[in-house]
Amino acid sequence: MSRIPPVLRGSLWLGSLLVLAGCAVAPAERPMVESRSGVESAPVDEDVQVRPTAPLLPSALFPGGAEEFIAWRCTPAQDLVAAFGEEELRLWSAHGAYRLTPSVVASGARYEQGDLSFWNRGDSALVESNNGRLECRSDMARRALTREQRPGVMFHGRGNEPGWAVRLAHDVPELDLTLDYGQRELSLPYRVTEMNNDVGRVVLASGRADTPFTLTLEARACFDDMSGEPFPARVTLELEGRQYRGCGQGIAP
Repeated sequence: MSRIPPVLRGSLWLGSLLVLAGCAVAPAERPMVESRSGVESAPVDEDVQVRPTAPLLPSALFPGGAEEFIAWRCTPAQDLVAAFGEEELRLWSAHGAYRLTPSVVASGARYEQGDLSFWNRGDSALVESNNGRLECRSDMARRALTREQRPGVMFHGRGNEPGWAVRLAHDVPELDLTLDYGQRELSLPYRVTEMNNDVGRVVLASGRADTPFTLTLEARACFDDMSGEPFPARVTLELEGRQYRGCGQGIAP
């Protein structure tokens, strides 16, 4: 049973509720370059190659300021993932991601977002919305991955049967794939084909014609199918006519 912080703030629910919003910013084109004086300017040399930068992923794929992810098992049958930060509760269900803020309550800790509420007391929680209520108990916890543990990585995903992993570089649009229990390794450039910050969905495609692939990241409650560990993102890789499924999380600097 995981240990819940003494002051938890938040609330949640599945179905059609609000979602976490992220922010993706594409690098702006700069046809002119300012001089050191800030007065003169000159055209950019068209022959100079500008190194592409990695996109900013939706915040719904990240733990925020939380140090761990906690799995909640609920009745009626529903599994949730929560991350308790200093000022908010981030919550993931099978249907989406939610960001709840603390509210005043006589006992325990309560978080709200619109009609959605998460009332936590010890290892139990009551989740309510206009769609109904869930009675939940905390289960397994997993420490959130950090940049110190994964240097240069802004998203890490993994799956089983066969064991595989994907790592997105934090600075350039490139990823590393480890396949077949570590027997194969690939480093490939990618391009963004879909970026939906409202629902926390990203679709990446290969930047090389000779090695096509599609990688989809979705902000949904995900549990490792061998260990049961909780994650905030579902990861689907399609490569060489094969589909790999797993879980992952964004890693902030």
